Amino acid sequence: IDDAREAALKANLAQLREAIDHFHADRGVYPRSLPDLVETRYLRSIPVDPITESAQTWQVFPPPGKVETEVIFDIRSGAQGASRRGEAYANW
Repeated sequence: IDDAREAALKANLAQLREAIDHFHADRGVYPRSLPDLVETRYLRSIPVDPITESAQTWQVFPPPGKVETEVIFDIRSGAQGASRRGEAYANW
C-alpha cells in the first residue's frame, strides 16, 4: 500500500507541476493559487496528496530568489516523514 501511495504522490506532483508550467507558458505569469488552475481548466480538480489524504496540505513555493509569495512556481507534499527509501516527502 505504501508503494502505491508513493507512486500516486509522484504522479500527482508531476500533474500539478505540469499544470503550473502550462499556465505560465500560456499566460506569462504563474498562478496565484491552486484553485486558479481549476478555474482556468488546467486541472479538473486539485489532486489529493495520497500520504496526507488531503488536497489542502500541498506546500507551494515562489520562484527561486523571489520574495514574492503570491504566485506558485513549485509544489511539494505537505506530508511529514520519509518514503520507504528514506527520502523526506517534503523534498519531492
